[in-house]
Amino acid sequence: MFKLFSSKPKAYKDLNGAEFKEAFNNCTNAVLVDVRTAGEFASGSIPGAKNLDIMAPDFQEKIAALDKNKEYFIFCRSGSRSAVACRMMAELGLNTYNLREGVRGWPR
Repeated sequence: MFKLFSSKPKAYKDLNGAEFKEAFNNCTNAVLVDVRTAGEFASGSIPGAKNLDIMAPDFQEKIAALDKNKEYFIFCRSGSRSAVACRMMAELGLNTYNLREGVRGWPR
Protein backbone atom coordinates (compact mmCIF):
# COMPACT_ATOMS: atom_id res chain seq x y z
CA MET A 1 0.00 0.00 0.00
CA PHE A 2 1.31 3.45 -0.92
CA LYS A 3 1.05 6.51 1.27
CA LEU A 4 0.33 9.82 -0.39
CA PHE A 5 2.23 12.75 0.99
CA SER A 6 1.15 16.29 0.38
CA SER A 7 3.78 18.97 0.27
CA LYS A 8 4.20 20.85 3.52
CA PRO A 9 2.61 24.32 3.35
CA LYS A 10 4.80 27.33 3.90
CA ALA A 11 4.89 28.70 7.40
CA TYR A 12 4.29 32.37 8.05
CA LYS A 13 6.50 34.52 10.24
CA ASP A 14 4.99 36.02 13.39
CA LEU A 15 6.82 39.31 14.10
CA ASN A 16 6.61 42.04 16.71
CA GLY A 17 6.11 45.63 15.55
CA ALA A 18 9.78 46.58 15.19
CA GLU A 19 10.68 43.32 13.38
CA PHE A 20 7.64 43.63 11.09
CA LYS A 21 8.39 47.24 10.12
CA GLU A 22 12.09 46.51 9.53
CA ALA A 23 11.33 43.44 7.39
CA PHE A 24 8.71 45.40 5.44
CA ASN A 25 11.07 48.35 4.83
CA ASN A 26 13.88 46.03 3.70
CA CYS A 27 11.75 44.00 1.29
CA THR A 28 11.76 45.09 -2.36
CA ASN A 29 8.56 43.23 -3.29
CA ALA A 30 6.49 43.84 -0.15
CA VAL A 31 2.72 44.29 -0.06
CA LEU A 32 1.15 45.65 3.13
CA VAL A 33 -2.32 44.19 3.74
CA ASP A 34 -4.91 45.21 6.33
CA VAL A 35 -7.40 42.33 6.79
CA ARG A 36 -9.86 44.32 8.91
CA THR A 37 -13.33 45.23 7.68
CA ALA A 38 -13.81 48.12 5.25
CA GLY A 39 -15.22 50.22 8.12
CA GLU A 40 -12.19 49.57 10.31
CA PHE A 41 -9.87 50.29 7.39
CA ALA A 42 -11.67 53.58 6.66
CA SER A 43 -11.19 54.67 10.27
CA GLY A 44 -7.42 54.61 9.81
CA SER A 45 -4.69 52.24 8.72
CA ILE A 46 -0.95 52.05 8.13
CA PRO A 47 -0.10 54.30 5.16
CA GLY A 48 0.17 52.35 1.92
CA ALA A 49 -1.83 49.34 3.13
CA LYS A 50 -4.33 47.59 0.87
CA ASN A 51 -7.58 46.35 2.39
CA LEU A 52 -8.53 42.67 1.96
CA ASP A 53 -11.34 42.03 4.45
CA ILE A 54 -10.92 38.52 5.89
CA MET A 55 -14.65 38.53 6.76
CA ALA A 56 -15.70 39.13 3.14
CA PRO A 57 -17.27 36.14 1.37
CA ASP A 58 -14.76 36.42 -1.50
CA PHE A 59 -11.62 36.61 0.68
CA GLN A 60 -10.48 33.11 -0.32
CA GLU A 61 -10.86 33.96 -4.03
CA LYS A 62 -8.96 37.22 -3.63
CA ILE A 63 -5.98 35.65 -1.86
CA ALA A 64 -5.88 32.79 -4.38
CA ALA A 65 -5.36 35.39 -7.13
CA LEU A 66 -2.40 37.11 -5.41
CA ASP A 67 1.10 37.10 -6.92
CA LYS A 68 3.18 34.31 -5.35
CA ASN A 69 6.36 36.29 -6.06
CA LYS A 70 5.43 39.00 -3.56
CA GLU A 71 5.94 39.10 0.21
CA TYR A 72 2.73 39.87 2.14
CA PHE A 73 2.85 41.78 5.42
CA ILE A 74 -0.50 41.20 7.11
CA PHE A 75 -2.13 42.99 10.04
CA CYS A 76 -5.47 43.52 11.75
CA ARG A 77 -6.49 45.17 15.02
CA SER A 78 -4.95 42.70 17.49
CA GLY A 79 -3.07 40.08 15.47
CA SER A 80 -5.70 37.32 15.59
CA ARG A 81 -7.45 37.74 12.23
CA SER A 82 -4.13 38.45 10.55
CA ALA A 83 -2.69 35.19 11.96
CA VAL A 84 -5.64 33.31 10.44
CA ALA A 85 -5.15 35.13 7.12
CA CYS A 86 -1.42 34.36 7.16
CA ARG A 87 -2.12 30.68 7.73
CA MET A 88 -4.64 30.60 4.86
CA MET A 89 -2.28 32.47 2.55
CA ALA A 90 0.72 30.31 3.48
CA GLU A 91 -1.32 27.22 2.60
CA LEU A 92 -1.69 28.71 -0.88
CA GLY A 93 2.10 29.07 -1.16
CA LEU A 94 2.29 32.79 -0.38
CA ASN A 95 5.08 34.29 1.74
CA THR A 96 3.43 36.00 4.69
CA TYR A 97 4.39 37.93 7.81
CA ASN A 98 2.01 38.61 10.68
CA LEU A 99 2.12 41.76 12.82
CA ARG A 100 1.70 39.92 16.13
CA GLU A 101 0.22 42.81 18.16
CA GLY A 102 -1.92 44.11 15.34
CA VAL A 103 -2.00 47.67 14.05
CA ARG A 104 -1.31 48.96 17.58
CA GLY A 105 2.10 47.28 17.41
CA TRP A 106 3.21 49.28 14.35
CA PRO A 107 6.02 51.61 15.50
CA ARG A 108 5.12 55.27 14.97
